[in-house]
Amino acid sequence: MGQPAVVVRRADVEELIDLRHRVLRAGLPVETAHFDGDHEPDTVHLAAEMDGRIVGCCTLIRRAYEGRPGWQLRGMAVEPDVQRVGVGRELLAEVDRFMQSQPPELVLWCNARVPASGFYLRMGWQAVSNVFEIFTAGPHVRMIRARE
Repeated sequence: MGQPAVVVRRADVEELIDLRHRVLRAGLPVETAHFDGDHEPDTVHLAAEMDGRIVGCCTLIRRAYEGRPGWQLRGMAVEPDVQRVGVGRELLAEVDRFMQSQPPELVLWCNARVPASGFYLRMGWQAVSNVFEIFTAGPHVRMIRARE
């Protein structure tokens, strides 16, 4: 018997804080799992569920990229016990669907953790910076997703 299906849906940020904290901010105060922009009216939070359990999440926040209007992908997290089974892929597929509804001039970008950068590359993203450090989260690389 295979893995249960991954269902991605819109979510309230409060549903995501525990997962963000455990996966992205382990050992830090839970407040560090709350991001600037989480409560802005156009922010989009996504939850990935398997059998009704939230196993992945990400957030899209309206943020410029090098002076161009855009969306920043933040808070992408997948439960360790279901990594590499398609949860992240399904989240990014939903992000791509969302971006198709947006004006083409909007840039989709993120600061990806270095260990996750290979995943983003395989999903069609491009690295556009050298490695840099984010104090609460370690080494990152800036990436963009080309619009179709």
